[in-house]
Amino acid sequence: MSAARRASRQAALQVLYALDVGHGAGHSARADEAFEAVTAHFELAEGARAFAKELVAGVTQRRAEIDALIAAHATNWRVERMAAVDRNVLRIAVYEMQHAGTPPTVAIDEAVELARRFGSERSSAFVNGVLDAVAHAPAVEHAAPVEAGAREEEP
Repeated sequence: MSAARRASRQAALQVLYALDVGHGAGHSARADEAFEAVTAHFELAEGARAFAKELVAGVTQRRAEIDALIAAHATNWRVERMAAVDRNVLRIAVYEMQHAGTPPTVAIDEAVELARRFGSERSSAFVNGVLDAVAHAPAVEHAAPVEAGAREEEP
């Protein structure tokens, strides 16, 4: 995975963490404000910045849906009781698998790396287990929906 995408995920994680612990996760104005404050400390190329902003906006807008999916696959764990880093790493990865068209294996690998870097000693195993369950759930759609009228290309 490109270094720019990894930096985007790191920036998005830090923004979502700041919103989460600051109890402002549901307000788009606060999300924009937090995004600007946090990303001021990153050297992100324009494309990487746009991807980080997409991740933050997507997770923020779909938080209830994402949290419900995480809760359904995190056996014996309530989302609000998870460590803030783990919870937000999971949110980013689920958003990517569900809405950004990121292949599940890529989303999981990147999430495990984020958890390893920013979480506790056990975070990477926990994140891997939950995301593996989400990825293998039969009713989960793993790609961005195709727009109406769009045709898939022949191989």
